[in-house]
Amino acid sequence: MTGFEQGFGLAALALFGLVFGSFGNVVIYRLPQGMSLSYPPSTCPKCDSAIRWYDNVPVLGWIRLRGRCRDCHEPISARYPLVELTSGALWLIAGLAFSLEPTTAGAVVLFYLLLLLTFIDLDTMRLPNSLVATLAGLGVALVLVSQFSNLDILPLMPTGNSWLSGPLATAVLGVLLGGGLSLGVALLYERVRGRSGFGMGDVKLLAAMGLYLGPFVLLALFFGSMGGAAYGILASRGKSEGLAAKFPFGPFLALGGVVTAIVGPELMTWYFGLVGLT
Repeated sequence: MTGFEQGFGLAALALFGLVFGSFGNVVIYRLPQGMSLSYPPSTCPKCDSAIRWYDNVPVLGWIRLRGRCRDCHEPISARYPLVELTSGALWLIAGLAFSLEPTTAGAVVLFYLLLLLTFIDLDTMRLPNSLVATLAGLGVALVLVSQFSNLDILPLMPTGNSWLSGPLATAVLGVLLGGGLSLGVALLYERVRGRSGFGMGDVKLLAAMGLYLGPFVLLALFFGSMGGAAYGILASRGKSEGLAAKFPFGPFLALGGVVTAIVGPELMTWYFGLVGLT
């Protein structure tokens, strides 16, 4: 692939990410409310006026309107362009990290759905089963394509050459480790503390992420736990009502999953070298 072709591919990937980010805003807003994702067309949440197609251009539409509805002039949350920009950036990062190889498709699916789950969890403290199931279903499909074809889409990490380390075996191991370990932690915490501290939505999410990350899903859990612990410490010290003791863990798992997909193997190699295991 020439430099021009790679640049064109990355630019196209980023643009598609922006467009899907615009649709992602619809999913984030409507899915938790049980609303249709396709009808009615996008409307202003304040006055219910239909949004013109030329105002619905990702990011640029919001800038053109100066962050206000064309009809009622009420402010439009800056989170809309933020989601679009983040989606575009994640799609671009996937292309850069995986050199526009078939694995890029798996990374795009994982990053995009983790983005949607992050914002829904922040809004509702829930990880919708339908969206986690979509992540898992697409993961299963891509793993099977990888297993029975010459396309290396999933898992995102190297699997080796033996049949025990092939796409299907690695994905199954990832599901068992991600879902099994987190379920054990959740049950143990509930038994010891007498209350739930690790939601079943998080368990299902980790199991689904295992399809994409294989055994490296444990690294995603580690990163997510470190991030959640850091936030928990800040929350316990905060005096404002905005820092609550209970907070959504999904966003931390999502961030851990993205970091693991991009630099997980390199971090493990560095760590093993540091402790003399290589």
